Amino acid sequence: MPGSDLSRFQLPPIFNIPKSQLQCFGESVYCIATDMLSRCNGGKSPHDRFIAVTAWSISTLRPLIFGVAPYNPILGETHHVSSGNLNVLLEQVSHHPPVSALHATDERENVEMIWCHHPSPKFHGTSVEAEVLGKRQLKLLNHGETYVMNSLNLLIRFLPGPGTDWVGKVKIQCQETGLEAELCFRSNSFLWRRGNHRSVKGKIFDSSSLQTVYEIDGHWDRTVGVKDISNGKLTIIYNAKEVISGLTAPIVKDPKEVWPTESAMVWSDVSQSILSKDWEKAREAKKVVEEKQRELLRERDSRGETWIPKHFTVSHSKEGGWDCSPIQKWVPPAPIVVPL
Repeated sequence: MPGSDLSRFQLPPIFNIPKSQLQCFGESVYCIATDMLSRCNGGKSPHDRFIAVTAWSISTLRPLIFGVAPYNPILGETHHVSSGNLNVLLEQVSHHPPVSALHATDERENVEMIWCHHPSPKFHGTSVEAEVLGKRQLKLLNHGETYVMNSLNLLIRFLPGPGTDWVGKVKIQCQETGLEAELCFRSNSFLWRRGNHRSVKGKIFDSSSLQTVYEIDGHWDRTVGVKDISNGKLTIIYNAKEVISGLTAPIVKDPKEVWPTESAMVWSDVSQSILSKDWEKAREAKKVVEEKQRELLRERDSRGETWIPKHFTVSHSKEGGWDCSPIQKWVPPAPIVVPL
């Protein structure tokens, strides 16, 4: 029914890509051809750094394939990958509702990233829209600046034409500098107006005076530019072809150090069956994963135990939603690495 919550719905393997949603979140951070984070940290002025953070936030978007989706992570599933000096760790800290936490650190650049995501998909008749609740924080510790932003919604459209896109509004705030950005992301319109596809428009402004200092315009899967209001100068701040094309897949550097909770380990049998297109075997393998989780839940209930995340402390309130705080200050190097 329209408005129905789909967060508990499980897809058959034929509609799955062979990776977990945790891996997809992680890839948006570590699978990148240009070091966007060092640009954020290296900005000489608050304006330079804010523009770089805005470009970095756009770089976390990836084009999606219609009709397929990643696995729903199991409770306690982890994904731990290093790319150069950037170490990234994710954990599924709740299953119902699904909540994913991310912590990434770069000790050389003195940069820290904390995400808390709670997807809430709903059916709307001709489409499914997944509102991604929670917040993202990027901390430039050398400058004492924290940038707080939200995530876009995922729109899966069936009519008038099938497609999958990121839509909605993103607000980026830096309390220390008083700068804010508002970005609006659009998909194809219902009337199929040309030029709207995957467009992003917005502004960067001073939160105290509300004066706009930069205008942002472009397409997140192509190029995005920023115009300085003071002099009209236009600069390209993001080029998708340079940033998210020709990416290298992570490799296992030290198999003995890979945790049993690692996404690739949890879903190994399912992924192998999907890649070989053995759908019956994939269904059975997925059923084994799900049944094991139900059994562990029954065992915890019988002992009166509450499951506790290993890498994050988690809190929830009706007003503030979910909040995830990393237990460790720095993420350690991972046994899975992105070749540079």
